[in-house]
Amino acid sequence: MHDLLTIGELSVRSGVAPSALRYYERLGLIRADRTSGNQRRYARSELRRVAFIRISQQVGVSLDEIRAALESLPDSRTPSPQDWERLSASWRGRLDEKIRLLTKLRDDLDSCIGCGCLSLQRCTLYNPGDALAGEGPGARLMLPRPTGTPA
Repeated sequence: MHDLLTIGELSVRSGVAPSALRYYERLGLIRADRTSGNQRRYARSELRRVAFIRISQQVGVSLDEIRAALESLPDSRTPSPQDWERLSASWRGRLDEKIRLLTKLRDDLDSCIGCGCLSLQRCTLYNPGDALAGEGPGARLMLPRPTGTPA
């Protein structure tokens, strides 16, 4: 097994499209060496960096935050389990809020039959006369409400 991977090999191994890998490289999230023919060659350790990027994105961390996290590592190394623990701790509050919101959405939709709504009196999304327009755009009934705002 050779130590360097082509972009195609990294793509197959990571499940990430070559275009996304080139984008990650352009953002400085991953690194590639170049051959004399200017072809990219990735160290096998870049697989772990790509996995870190993908997992972080899936839980809602932006690429800018991921870049900052990776730049905080000494010598731009791949995150170790201790690094991941430290970095993920800083994202824990946001993840907990996302879990709370998803749980609320799941639980509120259990009673939903699909709109044409058969039970507007109980519908948690019903907003007669657009009464919530003054609170701002978006799904006001599902988003966290500012303190002191009536439900």
